[in-house]
Amino acid sequence: MAPRREARSNLNPGKSSKKTNKNWIGNHLQWQRIASLLTDPKKLSLTAKLFVVLEIALNVLIIERVPYTEIDWRAYMQEVEGFLNGTLDYSKLRGDTGPLVYPAGFVYIFSGLYYITSHGTSVRVAQYLFAALYVVTLMLVFRIYARTKKVPPYVLILMCCTSYRIHSIFVLRLFNDPVAMALLFASVNAFLDSRWCLGSILYSLAVSVKMNILLFAPALLIAYICALGTFKTLLHLSICALVQIILGSPFLLDNPLAYVKGAFNLGRIFEFKWTVNWRFLSQETFSHPYFHVLLLVLHVLTLFYCAPSWITYMKSYVKLKRVERDLKPQLRKKEKIDMCITSQLFIYPLFVANFIGIMFSRSLHYQFYIWYYHTLPYIAWCTDYKTVFKLTVLGVIELCWNTYPSTVYSSAALHICHIVLLHGILKNRSDSAKEK
Repeated sequence: MAPRREARSNLNPGKSSKKTNKNWIGNHLQWQRIASLLTDPKKLSLTAKLFVVLEIALNVLIIERVPYTEIDWRAYMQEVEGFLNGTLDYSKLRGDTGPLVYPAGFVYIFSGLYYITSHGTSVRVAQYLFAALYVVTLMLVFRIYARTKKVPPYVLILMCCTSYRIHSIFVLRLFNDPVAMALLFASVNAFLDSRWCLGSILYSLAVSVKMNILLFAPALLIAYICALGTFKTLLHLSICALVQIILGSPFLLDNPLAYVKGAFNLGRIFEFKWTVNWRFLSQETFSHPYFHVLLLVLHVLTLFYCAPSWITYMKSYVKLKRVERDLKPQLRKKEKIDMCITSQLFIYPLFVANFIGIMFSRSLHYQFYIWYYHTLPYIAWCTDYKTVFKLTVLGVIELCWNTYPSTVYSSAALHICHIVLLHGILKNRSDSAKEK
């Protein structure tokens, strides 16, 4: 019987080839679906969930296997210990690294950590808390990227497992910068959801942990004016100010001058030995007041140059937001209106404003990498450079931040990468203006 079946099957070669073709097509489609998880921005939400799970495992592995390095944690605990012991004069709150230089939100958050970690002695508990903060931050960032659909999912790999420096800032160094950035990304998510009051409160809370959050302020001010009008803008600025006053009230009532001078010291002098971005300068030039003024002037001029396009984007954002609100979900789907453009119009000015501020910073220390790390892929994809070139620029930036101590070459390379990205952004702005 077996030979007869074989003979019959040989009489129908077309059937077997059709089946083979179907299998090949099925396998091809299956691989396409898998590949789309890494290449299709619309699939970013699904891919992000996988990366979050991987990050949880990776952070646990780092905490358990990589030795903790003490830098500022003990000083943080000493600073808040003085507050918990009843000292409200900001000039008297100090740690091993010097006087307290952060606003009141920092004091309250790290006072909580002081108690949770047995007066700062249980560093391992603090590490796991910062690991949880890392995961929350990633989820907030991924939500922004999923809303904008600007960047392909495979770029998320750059924001997850590949950066030693970022993991170090969170779980091996326990800096306060991640706390501020987590609150910032939470505020951005609130703004995207049109929850302006919540967004303003969260933004002000982020500023109360560290002042670098103010680098987003120029673009946020434009967003307030375009989306809310003059009166509501003043109202939301008052909300931001009220949060600062409430948090700082114990210190303002005791010694207001010491609090304002200590917590919001814009003239703070940075040490040359820690600089990441200006190593190729002499120490005299680095510390010279004229150099600081020059950077400030360049910063302001660049913001003014970009402001007209940001105003245009925010006005378009407001119009599209109204369309999104007025259209029913069924009609929106029928008309194939992709509302990711709306989110892009809002996010772009915020991320670029922060990037410009960092580019012209008087000094960048290693923990400052977190200030713009999660926004860099978005900024790179706002340029017209080829994908390979974008990834190369991001890779070089990562290498620069992982070069310790910084060198003339690493700091110069960092500036070159910043200039390349800024040029790509400004070129897009000019091209858009010509089209109009």
